[in-house]
Amino acid sequence: MRALLLMTLFCMSFASGQAATAADVELLTPSVLSLTGDARLVGASGERSWIDEGFGKLRSSGGAGGEFRIKPELGSANIVWQPRAGFAWSATVVASIQGGERSEAGLSEAFASFKPMRRDGLSFSARAGLMWPPISTEHGGADWHVTDTVTPSAINSWVAEELRPLAAEATIAADLNGHNLSATAAIMSANDTAGTLLAFRGWALHDRRTLAVNRQPLPPLPEELEYYQPQYTHPLLDVSPGFARRPGYYARVAWQTPDNVRLELFRYDNRARPEWVNEELEWGWRTRFQQVAAVARPLGELEIKGQAMVGRTQMGIEEQGRLWVDARFKAAFLLATHPLGKGKLAARIEKFHVRQNGSLLTQDAGEPGRAALLAYSHPLAAGLTGIAEALHVSSRRGQREEIGLAARQTQTQLQVSIRFFW
Repeated sequence: MRALLLMTLFCMSFASGQAATAADVELLTPSVLSLTGDARLVGASGERSWIDEGFGKLRSSGGAGGEFRIKPELGSANIVWQPRAGFAWSATVVASIQGGERSEAGLSEAFASFKPMRRDGLSFSARAGLMWPPISTEHGGADWHVTDTVTPSAINSWVAEELRPLAAEATIAADLNGHNLSATAAIMSANDTAGTLLAFRGWALHDRRTLAVNRQPLPPLPEELEYYQPQYTHPLLDVSPGFARRPGYYARVAWQTPDNVRLELFRYDNRARPEWVNEELEWGWRTRFQQVAAVARPLGELEIKGQAMVGRTQMGIEEQGRLWVDARFKAAFLLATHPLGKGKLAARIEKFHVRQNGSLLTQDAGEPGRAALLAYSHPLAAGLTGIAEALHVSSRRGQREEIGLAARQTQTQLQVSIRFFW
C-alpha cells in the first residue's frame, strides 16, 4: 500500500510538475498498455518443490515418488501500464498472475521514473517505488522477464524472491571517449526479511517473482526454530518499529567499454537488526552482499554473461557467542548465447553454496550445489516466441534426512514455453 501511495504521488507530480499540456500526457493510450506472459508444458523429476513447502530447487515437483511427471501450466500473465507525461516523466505498474504449483496474483512493480535529456555527455535518471534493484544481467523489459532462457540462475531467482524493496534510486552517467561510466545509489526499506528463504531453504532456480503483500512458503523448519519462526516469510516487510526508521541501501558502479564489454560492481545492505521481531514472529535479517557482473561479446555474435555474489545473512538472539542463524552464501554462473538459425542457443553453468554457523541452524543446514542449463528460443510469429529448455540441478542438504530423504538430491526439468507480447 505504501508503494501504491508513493507511485500515485509521483504520477500526480509528473503530470503537473513540468506544466505538461494534455497532449503531453498519455495515461490510457494503446502505447502505454501491454500484455505479456507465457504458457508452458513442463516435465520434472525429483523431490517436492519449495513452492509446495519442500526442499526442491525447481519451480515444479516430480511425481509422488520423485518420478518424471509432465503437465501443462500457466507461467505468468502480466498487465504492464507505463503512463507518460512530457519527455522526462513516466511510471511503470505491473500486475501479474503466476501459475504452477501455487497460483497467485498481485502487484509485481510500481514505480515512477524521471529521465531528462542528456547534457554535455552527462545524463541523470531517478526512480522511486516498488522495484527490483539493478542486479540481474538475465532480466529485461518493463515486465522484468528472463530474456534468454525460461529459468534464471540461482542468483537472479533469489533476487526475484527476496530483493524487491521500496526504494528511491538515482543514477548519473558520463560518456568519456566512447567509455560509459555510471554510478547508482539508493536508499530502501520494506526489505527486513531478505535472507529468510536463502537460510532455511537454500538457493533455488525458477522464474517466479514475489508479488506485493503475498508471502513465500518455507520448507520444514528445524525443531529448535519451529516455535520462533512461522512456516512462511513476507519478503516485502518492515519489521523495525516505524516505517523506514533504519533504511538500507544499495549502490552500483558500471563501466561500458567501446569493445562491447560491460563490468559492474554492486553492494547491498538492508541494515536490519537480527533481534527485531514482529507480532507474527517474522524477524529482521541483517543481509548484505557484494556482486561482480560482466557482459561481453568476445567473438562476433557470441555473448557471455556472468555474475558472482558473496554475502552473509544473520537472524535471532545471540547464544553462546553466536546468533541463532548466521549463514554465509555465495553463487556464480556463466551464460553463453549465440544465434542459431533464426533463433538463439543459450547454455549456462553455475555453482552455489550456503554455509551455516549459527547456534540453532548449524552446519547440517549448509548446502553446496550446482546446475546446468541448455535452451533454444525461436520466433514463431509477431509477438510470439517459443523456448525449449533443459535444466539439471544437484544439491546436498543434511536437513533432508530429517524428513526421510537422502541428503543429496538431483532434479531434472524440461520445459517448452510459448511467450507472448501484445
